[in-house]
Amino acid sequence: MSGRPSILPTEDAFEDFKKQCLATENWLNKYDNNGMQVWIEVPENRGNSSSKVHKIKCKMTIKDVSAATMYDVIHDGQYRKNWDPNMLESFDIARLSDNADVGYYSWLCPKPIKNRDVVTLRSWRVMDYEYIIINFSVKHPKHPPQGHLVRAVSLLTGYFIKPTGPNSCTFIYLSQADPKGSLPKWVVNKASQVLAPRVMKCVHKAGQNYSAWKQQNSPDLKPWLYPEQSNLPMMDPADLSIQRADSLQNVDESSKKDALESEDSS
Repeated sequence: MSGRPSILPTEDAFEDFKKQCLATENWLNKYDNNGMQVWIEVPENRGNSSSKVHKIKCKMTIKDVSAATMYDVIHDGQYRKNWDPNMLESFDIARLSDNADVGYYSWLCPKPIKNRDVVTLRSWRVMDYEYIIINFSVKHPKHPPQGHLVRAVSLLTGYFIKPTGPNSCTFIYLSQADPKGSLPKWVVNKASQVLAPRVMKCVHKAGQNYSAWKQQNSPDLKPWLYPEQSNLPMMDPADLSIQRADSLQNVDESSKKDALESEDSS
C-alpha cells in the first residue's frame, strides 16, 4: 500500500456534498417548472465566470417513486441500458471497497461534436434513510484516453436522494464536469442547463418502470446494497490517481459549437 492519503471519499466528503445539494446561497435558479428546478453556482470571481465550467444542480420532486428505488436505478448498470439514450458503453472495472468502485462510461454527443468518455471512482453512502452517490474522474492504468473519443473530466458529480414519504422523494443531481475539447465554456454551461431537465425526466421515468423490470432481471441481485454479491475484482485504490482536467489534451472542435447552440434552442 502507498503511504499517501487514500483517494477514497471520507465522511467529510459526503457531508460536504450533501451541504452543497441543500444550499441555496450563491446558487442562481435557471429553470423552475413542474416539480423540476435547475440552479447554477454563482462564481466567486464574476469577472472570469466564462472561463469556468459551472457547477449545476437539478432538484426533482418525485411523488410516485420511493427514494430506495431511485437509488437502485442510479446504481443498476444493467438497467441503465434500457433508459439512458445517450449511453454508448458502460461497465464496472473493479471494486475498491464495500462502498466504492471504479467504472467506465461513454456517451453520444450532438454531431459533429466528438463523443465523450470518462473513468470515474464512485462511492456511496446510506445513512438515516438518505442516499448519496458521488463520483470524480480518475486515471486508471489500463483505461487511458482513446483516440476516437474525448476524455471528459468529472470534477464532482453525484446524487442526493431523500424520502418524503413511503413512495415519494426529493432527488437532487449535482455536477461539475469539464467535457474538454475546445468547446467554449459558455456553450457547455448553457447547453447543460437545457439538457439537464431532459435527463432528469428520463431518470424519473426509469424509476417508475424499475420495479417491474427488476422482477424479471435478477430481482435479488443488488451488490450496491449487498457487497458480498459483487463478482468484480478487487483493486487497490492507491493504484488510481485523480484525473486533472488540465493534464488532458484539448481536441480541436472549432466551428462545432453550432450543434450545441441549436440543441439549446430546440
